[in-house]
Amino acid sequence: MKLVPYRKTNDLKPMSNMLSMFDEFFNRYFNDDETPGDNYRVMALDIVEHDKEFEIMANLPGFRKENVKISVHDNQLMIEATVDEKKQEQKGTVYRCERYSGNYRRNLLLPENAEPSKISARMEDGVLKVLIPKKEPSPKKDIEIQ
Repeated sequence: MKLVPYRKTNDLKPMSNMLSMFDEFFNRYFNDDETPGDNYRVMALDIVEHDKEFEIMANLPGFRKENVKISVHDNQLMIEATVDEKKQEQKGTVYRCERYSGNYRRNLLLPENAEPSKISARMEDGVLKVLIPKKEPSPKKDIEIQ
């Protein structure tokens, strides 16, 4: 006779544990990008590679282009965006407040074939689009053995 231990869990418990592990991993991923002591959040990005360029798109609804700064230093692209907090007198009861007012920052390591001196950006309808051209590949050079 074989004894099978009795468990008080339902069949969905292992699945919910797995899903909560994924949630925890992704939440930790985005929280790790925050610098302790700084009040920066991480902005979500789409990065697409085309034949001749890389395209980065970031949703920045409510941001003006004057409040977005893009810089390149040591082969890293940094995108920063700021929304000024405005303290207003509360005239009603707030039930939920999810809109963030503060600073966003994202730092990306540029690939070796990127051309940082030719990066361009534009902002339209709350979407920041950054284009990073690729360097022309250097032609193959045969070396003669002497």
